[in-house]
Amino acid sequence: MSRVTVVARVVAKRDAVAAVKAELLKLIVPTRGEGGCIEYTLHQDNEDPAVFVFYETWENASCLEQHTGTDHYKAYVGAVAGMIEGKVVNKMTRIA
Repeated sequence: MSRVTVVARVVAKRDAVAAVKAELLKLIVPTRGEGGCIEYTLHQDNEDPAVFVFYETWENASCLEQHTGTDHYKAYVGAVAGMIEGKVVNKMTRIA
């Protein structure tokens, strides 16, 4: 299996930017400790603070799938319910 790169864009509702950011930050430490996690970085847009982007690299698709089943990921999903305006997740394979 080949490595999987994920670029996930999360847009918080305007009245929930601080709360969403706090929940996203809670994911960092436990996720970086997961088996198969090579890189897991969070970015916030300089022009629009409601826009967050994760850049992730996983050993394989199975490791990524396990991540979405972890308690900390499920807690994040529950915590931000109703606070997210939009989310796009691109799963990619490096070609060069």
